[in-house]
Amino acid sequence: MFGQKKRKQQRHLKALRSTYDDQLLAEIDAAKDNWDHAKQTQEAIADADNEMTANTALARQVYLFLYREARRRNVRSKHIAATVFQD
Repeated sequence: MFGQKKRKQQRHLKALRSTYDDQLLAEIDAAKDNWDHAKQTQEAIADADNEMTANTALARQVYLFLYREARRRNVRSKHIAATVFQD
């Protein structure tokens, strides 16, 4: 009777937070893949220009920003990224 509305709001906020946390984790995985691809491309090309270096640095900063945001929110992933197992 009393406090039902507040409990309902809390459940809704928890579900909403969970949804956005999952999206954040997906974005982190995509940013990591993008950064790895940019690094590999830069290493593969002998005469990398300033634009390629800047794109690699930008991809790194995007990944680090998303990673810091996940740490600030105390978000934990339930799976291990595929990049951990690469040789």
